[in-house]
Amino acid sequence: MAQHTVRIWDLPTRIFHWALVAGVVALVITAKLGGNAMVWHLRIGHAVLALLVFRIVWGLVGGRWSRFTAFLYSPARLLRYLRGKPHPEDGIGHSPLGALSVFALLAVLLAQVASGLFSDDEIAFSGSLTRFVPNALVDQATRYHKDIGQYLLLGLVALHVLAIVFYVRVRGQQLVKPMFDGDKLLGTPAQPARDDAVSRLAALLLLALSGALSWWVSSLAVTGF
Repeated sequence: MAQHTVRIWDLPTRIFHWALVAGVVALVITAKLGGNAMVWHLRIGHAVLALLVFRIVWGLVGGRWSRFTAFLYSPARLLRYLRGKPHPEDGIGHSPLGALSVFALLAVLLAQVASGLFSDDEIAFSGSLTRFVPNALVDQATRYHKDIGQYLLLGLVALHVLAIVFYVRVRGQQLVKPMFDGDKLLGTPAQPARDDAVSRLAALLLLALSGALSWWVSSLAVTGF
């Protein structure tokens, strides 16, 4: 059977992916260290916020297989996939199960970052937006951020890693390499993702705007509106 090398993951998506991995690892480490490390925890949290804003917009305008519409599956298609009757395109970008993992991780990360902005441990950490909300909401956000949110995130990350190991080792699907070089080897032709100089420049501009938004949010802790 002829094999086709197809660009699936554009460069901005790949950079986002590995930057987010590094950011989450750094957040976990700084949270466990506590003390002075919480200054970096706050800074890295704002960097992750910028990454998440970027990914949400890029999920609307990015490369073909990075768009949310490419892996927003119906319940019926998910059931067919689980029954071993996948759609021909299920193995190109995110599979139906992989899509659930992506959406769950993005949602939990957004909740964790948002709750961090409103958290205050009264020791070494105070989120950028705590002074704009009632103390009761700050207490709720702090409890979620320190207890429910972090363990929910760690659980989802662990499941995500285990799923990748399963697909690579048991099903023989190469999932890691394409997230480095962007290309997948497919048995049938598929529409490649746009990944040229223009799209990369647009992504760079979007990232800069996302970073500016995150910086503005961080500045509210000092300057107010």
